[in-house]
Amino acid sequence: MKKASFLRTASVLLFSVALLFGCSSGGGSGSNSGTPAASNGGTTTGAPQKDQMVIAVNENFITMDPQNTGDALSSGVQSAMFEGLLIYDKDLKLMPGLSTEYSVNEDATAYTFKLRQNVKFHDGTPFNAEAVKINFDRMSNKDNNLRAYRNYKYIKSTEVVDEHTVKVTLNQPFSAMINKFTTGIISPAALEKYGKDITKNPVGTGPYKFVEWVQGDHLTVELNPDHWNKGAAKVGKIVYKPVPENGSRVAMLKTGEADVIYPLPEQQVETLNGAEGVKVERTPSTITRYVSINMLKKPFDDPRVRQAINHAVDKDAFIKVVKSGYGAQLESVMSPTIAHYAKQGAYEYNIEKAKQLLKEAGYENGFTTDIWGNTNSDTMKGMQFIQQQLQKVGITVEVKSMEEATLSDEIYGIKSPEEAKMNMWYVSWSSADPDNAMRSLFSSENFPPAGANTAFYKNALVDQSIKEATQSSDQDKQKQLYGVVQENVFKDAPWIFLAVDEILYGKRANVNGVYITPSGGIYVREAAFQ
Repeated sequence: MKKASFLRTASVLLFSVALLFGCSSGGGSGSNSGTPAASNGGTTTGAPQKDQMVIAVNENFITMDPQNTGDALSSGVQSAMFEGLLIYDKDLKLMPGLSTEYSVNEDATAYTFKLRQNVKFHDGTPFNAEAVKINFDRMSNKDNNLRAYRNYKYIKSTEVVDEHTVKVTLNQPFSAMINKFTTGIISPAALEKYGKDITKNPVGTGPYKFVEWVQGDHLTVELNPDHWNKGAAKVGKIVYKPVPENGSRVAMLKTGEADVIYPLPEQQVETLNGAEGVKVERTPSTITRYVSINMLKKPFDDPRVRQAINHAVDKDAFIKVVKSGYGAQLESVMSPTIAHYAKQGAYEYNIEKAKQLLKEAGYENGFTTDIWGNTNSDTMKGMQFIQQQLQKVGITVEVKSMEEATLSDEIYGIKSPEEAKMNMWYVSWSSADPDNAMRSLFSSENFPPAGANTAFYKNALVDQSIKEATQSSDQDKQKQLYGVVQENVFKDAPWIFLAVDEILYGKRANVNGVYITPSGGIYVREAAFQ
């Protein structure tokens, strides 16, 4: 067995970074608590020192159970309260979290973690090896029906070596496993106390602890004074507010009602660039934007129809009209910034070709269908754009918007693929490693409700290539296998391939230490005011 630093292991074994995807109104109270005036070189300025930060986002949160989360926004909020054995920094680099070091055997099937000592959960429960075992046993138990199971199913056993040492043994090599150890660890006492209601009663070890969650209005956390990295975060309270309407979010930032807004509407960038007291931040993104097409339903079971739809949508116009020029065409199944990216080109915008393909498929006169999406402004604009584009080839699309939790339940709450009502879904997915970008979305093992393959895409060659890639630590072999996946998926067109986002967010000028990560997470571990 060899001991490895976090950084070295991540690179040598190609265990690249992964994070939850992807792919709504509240009013607001002021963020100024009126605490003592700031001091400037011994001279009192008279300016009130803020101790509460308001972060306005575009959607409602779905759950606060980090082991059963499928949306980036909920995951981003959870990162203030929960920590895994490893954690991500603002650039998605793996860092020590609740473990201080680990070692891994030669075939990458056994990990031994040394745990951080003198750490307690927010409810006072000691953090130790037994707590890790309880959490890992929960996630690796299929009967618990947790989203984390799709990764933790590779765990054969979790062994308590001593109070501060735990050994995890896999049932097979899994190249992306190291990234999965970032999943938040929950207080065992809280799990026992709340059961399934843990989703509304989050108890972790993070720099902030849960205060209250009023669905649709706000979720509040407060500083954990006993955190092991005491002093890194300095803001007393953070209030997350779902505000789906773009104009309202921008207004809140301008007036100071919100200290941070995410996302910042692309259409408002130029205006806000000159606004007093406001900063516009831009970050390269791993977020892909697409329309998932249900291949189990007619007429989408015909590849000519799916290809026709791709030819009927002008991607350049989409980026210009919907994204205001911020973004790039999606020319594979994932962002070019992810390891083993293989560019596939683009479905050229060609109305006549689209009509010809529809004619060959027997739909010369088009058909009627619908597209689903959430209620935020950007989604509505995107769905209406798709509606207008497809009308040109005779496809009539009804736009159906739903509140985020309802939408998630409609898509993932089914008992079998045959129950799926969705035809098309306007959505995005954030990921930073090829496993999360491909196995999660295109492996036939991941049809809902088990996973996020919402196109119900099935290709034997793709399945086999993904399986071999996850069991290999040979980078050249992985690159070849993931290339096969990208080539076949792009050809089969289970999506309308739209764009790779550029992340835009706004901050008040006095906000420090708050970032949106490339995958769309909200990083507040160093939150402070100037």
